[in-house]
This record gives sequence, structure tokens and C-alpha cells, in this order.
Amino acid sequence: MEKKACCIVSISPVRSESKDSSEIVTQLMFGEPIRVLEINEPWCKIVTETDAYEGFIDIKHIEFLSEKEARRWSDGLGYLAKREIKIMANNEQQFICRGAFLPENVSTFTIGNNTYTIVDARDTTFSSIVDLANDYLNTPYLWGGKSPFGIDCSGLTQTVYRIFDYNLPRDASDQFEHGTDIQFDHIEAGDLAFFENKTGKITHVGILDGEGKIIHASGHVRKDTLTPAGIVHSKSGELTHKLSKIKRL
Repeated sequence: MEKKACCIVSISPVRSESKDSSEIVTQLMFGEPIRVLEINEPWCKIVTETDAYEGFIDIKHIEFLSEKEARRWSDGLGYLAKREIKIMANNEQQFICRGAFLPENVSTFTIGNNTYTIVDARDTTFSSIVDLANDYLNTPYLWGGKSPFGIDCSGLTQTVYRIFDYNLPRDASDQFEHGTDIQFDHIEAGDLAFFENKTGKITHVGILDGEGKIIHASGHVRKDTLTPAGIVHSKSGELTHKLSKIKRL
């Protein structure tokens, strides 16, 4: 029987198999609602509520919730835009980072039997999608990553757009199914550019700044030039990714 739960650690790796050596396919962020499909301690198989992504996590990283608690937690959830804040629970501090799931406009909240208090909530505002994307520059690339300390290409676009109230799927190939096709000479800041491999499969995505550049995660989050052919590396001048389509959400 499925159970409701949510993540109670800052970042929890979601793996393709129930073992520590398995690859990370995505990450859960603090407060993220999930459904637990199977339990085989210390592992459990989960599916995320927001983007229906499946994988295996350490059961110690979650708090089980009743149906009522799960509904109450999910009602009015927002996304943390600050890079990092400090919260307290049971006289212990914890740092959570951008992309965490938090109730809006509160300083104290509960998850199950635990009460949390935000103790460091300095204002951080971003005027646009590009402004926020620029704040990730030089973040190291991490396959499956979704945090300011390690992120992949679709994790970057999903997190940035989520904070601006657009819930994209997790993978670039699924994000490709959203939005309206845009011609190259009609690009605007915040458009998404998608790239394909030799077989035509969508394998990469980035955010356009409206000034001829693309912000994307490749080695690290970087800013390169976008041409009708694809991404041109800012230092080497090499064409690194073949352009498939540009989309506007």
C-alpha cells in the first residue's frame, strides 16, 4: 500500500537502484512531497508528487505523513528562492537550499510531528528567469543534481522555472514537449533552447538571455554563445551542442 511522505533532509539523492553505488537520477529537496511505493529497509522506492519521477532513496531521509498531514503540507507550498537558509528543529540547526519546498509566508511550520522555525530569512529577490539563472553560474555539473552545489542541465531549467511558477518535468526530453516553438530571430530572454544528439534524441537544454547567450550546465553552469547551428563554446569556439528547437513557456 502506498504511503505519503516528504523529504526532511536538505538534499536526498534518488538512485536508479536500491544501492549506494547506483547512479543518481535526480534529487529530492527539503519538504518535497512523495509517495512511497515499496519499502525494503534501508531503501524505499518512491515517486515524486510534482513530476512523477521514480527512484530509490534512504528511508531515513523522509518523514511519513497521514493523508490529512500530507494534504495540509501540500496546501500552499512554495519554493525557496534564496540560495541557502537556516532552520531549527528540536534545538538542532539545519541548512536548506534553493528549490526546497516550504509553506509560503510563514516562519514556523510542522512536518508530521516535527516543528521547524526559519531563523535566517534574509530577502533575496530575482527580477527575471535570467537573473536567477545567472546566480547559478559556475555551479559544478552533477548528473541528477538540483541544488546550487551541483546541478545538471534539466535540473537547472526545472528549478529556475519552478520558482517562477512553471512546473516543468524533470528530463530535457520531457521538457521539450512543453511550450511554443520560436524562430531563432524571435528569441527573447527566458526562452529555452533544446539540443539533440546524432540520432535526434533531446539530450540538453539551456536558458537564453536574450542577448545571444545561453546559460546551461555543461561541466559547470556556464554562459556560451547560441548560433542557429547550436552552442559555441565561449573559449574554444567549438560547436558543442546541435540545436533542435527553441521554446517559449
